[in-house]
Amino acid sequence: MAGHIDCYMDTSSFYSFLCLVFLLKHQKLLASHDVSVEFIPVFLGGINVGSGNKPPWTLPAKAAYGEFEMKRAMAYHNVPGIERPSFFPVLTVLPQRALCYIKDTFPRSTFEQAWIAFFRASWIPRQLDLSKPDVLETMLRESKLFSAQEVDAICAAAKTQEWKDRLTANTKTALDLGAFGAPWLMVRNAEGKVEPFFGSDRFYFIWEYLGLPWKDFELLPRRAKL
Repeated sequence: MAGHIDCYMDTSSFYSFLCLVFLLKHQKLLASHDVSVEFIPVFLGGINVGSGNKPPWTLPAKAAYGEFEMKRAMAYHNVPGIERPSFFPVLTVLPQRALCYIKDTFPRSTFEQAWIAFFRASWIPRQLDLSKPDVLETMLRESKLFSAQEVDAICAAAKTQEWKDRLTANTKTALDLGAFGAPWLMVRNAEGKVEPFFGSDRFYFIWEYLGLPWKDFELLPRRAKL
């Protein structure tokens, strides 16, 4: 049986951004090992409430430490320029519904590029509050991923019950699978066994679980001075 990764994400999650960048970077290599990847929009606010989790920024000590981790992670993943928005945290139901619609309506490559566009718009200055319908529409038009008619259709769909229900269902599925934050990854190995992984820094565990060849972090000897 081929391996598979379901990745549940929200555009309000900085670490979901890093997870997306990392998985897209390795997607072709994963495919060569018969491992597929699926990106699934969820509402992180609903996951936090449903699981009883408290976001790290609500605890001052975690919030302070998070600033160090954010800088380190940005450097490691080579995604400079990210800043926490002044309007953070964002109520992301509207952009997440839009992503649900895009996932079902457009090619996979367009859906993945839309994720990147949504994340960059939210986290890199000029940061945009995509919870506002007019701001979301502007961002979609500026992304150049969609025609004017397609932008109108995405914005209209994000307000309908069908896509509200889809986002709710995705979020419930993640909660039923044990999610308490994002990114939440459900990984199936070649034996058909499935285990959860949380965050953007557990890929060495995931590669091991999938039975993929990988190289561990290695501390190198000090270079001799000439």
